[in-house]
Amino acid sequence: MTEYERRLIDLLTSTHPAWRYEEHDLPGLPRWWAIRYGPLRPDQRRAGARDVLGRTTLHRLAEALARHDEILHRSRY
Repeated sequence: MTEYERRLIDLLTSTHPAWRYEEHDLPGLPRWWAIRYGPLRPDQRRAGARDVLGRTTLHRLAEALARHDEILHRSRY
């Protein structure tokens, strides 16, 4: 992991603390993963929320987490 990637992970950790971040270098799978610490409610799942997000880059993972936050925010109402 590069210093730049480490800083992005630190930023994601402070911005989205409900997730654990992992890097996996497996052929055919995303490299970066976010795994929720806690369970989702049934209504959050129905709204499209997920327990695990995987993307090829940290930037894409950050975008997916932002979209995920929007889903959770909408499910509160």
